[in-house]
Amino acid sequence: MAREMSISRGDFLKVVGAGAVAGSTLSVLACQPNTTAQSSGGGGGGPEEKALNFYNWGDYVAKSTIPDFEKQTGIQVTQDFFSSNEDLLAKLQAGGTGYDVIVPSDYMVSIMIKSDILVPLDMSRIPNFKNVGDNYKGLPYDPKNEYSVPYQWGTTGILYNKKELGPLEPNWDPMWDQANKGKIGMLNDERETPGAALYRLGYSVNATSKEQLDEAEAELKKQKPLLRGYFDSTQNRPSVINGDLLLGHVFSGDAFLALSSNDDLDYMIPEPAATRWTDNMAIPKGAEHPDNAHKFINYILGAKTGAELSNYTYYNTPNEAALPMIDGALKNLPGYQLEPSIFEWLQIIQDVGKATRQYSTLFTAVKSA
Repeated sequence: MAREMSISRGDFLKVVGAGAVAGSTLSVLACQPNTTAQSSGGGGGGPEEKALNFYNWGDYVAKSTIPDFEKQTGIQVTQDFFSSNEDLLAKLQAGGTGYDVIVPSDYMVSIMIKSDILVPLDMSRIPNFKNVGDNYKGLPYDPKNEYSVPYQWGTTGILYNKKELGPLEPNWDPMWDQANKGKIGMLNDERETPGAALYRLGYSVNATSKEQLDEAEAELKKQKPLLRGYFDSTQNRPSVINGDLLLGHVFSGDAFLALSSNDDLDYMIPEPAATRWTDNMAIPKGAEHPDNAHKFINYILGAKTGAELSNYTYYNTPNEAALPMIDGALKNLPGYQLEPSIFEWLQIIQDVGKATRQYSTLFTAVKSA
């Protein structure tokens, strides 16, 4: 799931009256991308050099995150960027080693564990893991948090123009409504968009039966003539803001960014089910600086760092110690703070094994229909 953003979040918080908090204004990332990660690995036996290679989604750290870590530790951070979980996996499988910390999403953590790509974490060196809330520990993709700890989390739902459409019931039906023809944008994502159809049909987002997946494909083919197209979340967001779309299938951070500047919009998490996702920090095999990697992961899980991160990304923090420092204007946006009952019907996308190919084939068939 792409988390990329290219416009100022800080300006939006100022519009709605939030205080100036470190990490809530746009900045150029502290380090330039390292597009040629080193291929040797293992960390060696002597003291590590003061360096860290961080492989992350674009624009997914606060203004202060990297500079403060470098100042505190003397460790120089180099960032490289990927645009999808699949790109991340392909890079590592192709021998792109030398990265010290990576940020895979939930189901990709599971795939990487099975593919023997990750090294176990030494939790004795990550004491700030205590800050992580129980709702974000022991999730299905890494039940004992042996290989990963949470970085940010969010939901996938519908950003819509409530001025034009009025308040909508929280379900998936508007995305299939003939009245909205040409004004709907779905995610260009082979798990999220079939997932929306599965949710609407009352099935699991991780369905593997051919019958259920065939039904989902049929639903998406019915929907396709109503769509403007399949887009990234970062494309659906501005299209809803400028009126080209009335409804956009988006990740929650994009929705909150839009809501913070436009009172005509709203965000809903549809029933009977929707996606809850988590991005995670992990150390891949071949890491050049595993000691520094543990220091960086522990730093990210600090209360202040965690708050600055979410105040910048507009995504939710798994860090309970950070919650008192989240900007009030952000916490007050619709859908940012979820009622405990909502967690009961949110689903987590998981590795579906051999059925992964079925999802890819299904989505390709829908887009080419």
